[in-house]
Amino acid sequence: MKKDHAATLGVALGFVVIIGSNIMEGGNPTALLLPAPMVLVFGVTILVSVAGGTMADAKAIFPNLKKAFGGGVAPAGELVPTVVSLAEKARREGLLALEDGLRDVEDPFLVKGVTMAIDGTDPEELRDILEGEVYAKKLADKHASKFFSDAGAYSPTIGIIGTVMGLVHVLENLSTPETLGPLIASAFVATLWGVCAANVLWFPIGKRLQRLSDLEVARMELTIEGVSAIQAGSNPRLVAEKLRSLLPASEQDAPGEKAA
Repeated sequence: MKKDHAATLGVALGFVVIIGSNIMEGGNPTALLLPAPMVLVFGVTILVSVAGGTMADAKAIFPNLKKAFGGGVAPAGELVPTVVSLAEKARREGLLALEDGLRDVEDPFLVKGVTMAIDGTDPEELRDILEGEVYAKKLADKHASKFFSDAGAYSPTIGIIGTVMGLVHVLENLSTPETLGPLIASAFVATLWGVCAANVLWFPIGKRLQRLSDLEVARMELTIEGVSAIQAGSNPRLVAEKLRSLLPASEQDAPGEKAA
């Protein structure tokens, strides 16, 4: 499966542009990299986001991060030639003849569906089982993106808490005016990181996971229609047209589809 690094590129360049803008205004980037507010904002945000879920959700944070920054989904259109080929063989030689052909199929969901069809599973039951898997995947992906969306909601507020804490420290040092400038600047760094993390990191990751989920579900739903058509012994040409009609416009005229 081809990896998609859109999230890595977008988030990394987002932070680069922010730091670059700071430099263009004459600022010093090291003034923004203060350990105390960064630990407060990122640490507390992660902890309260974990508190809003379960330990199972917390254990999935790093796999979901890996998926968001390096994962990708093969276009659903790539399945059409494979499904049409299976439909042609099933129509010509029968469902049992597909067992050998499945060895070359890389999509596990398609293999499972066709295998169940070969085993004589009732068409309605087969569809119910496959649609149940799609529903379960939607729920799992929803929980995966929820953590990062929650983090994006909490982060600005945690930043404000850090700023208030910093301003309290400022008021404690009113007797030394020469220290007030750096203290006030340090106090507002927490708000900066809170808002920045929410809009450049947490929310984009949540949206990215939702998008990957939508692509995976679309691929699975196309597979369900393909398996149903194979089981019914539909005309391969009609199978191809039906599956192409389920694809986005950008994939309907893909070279692989035309060849099929």
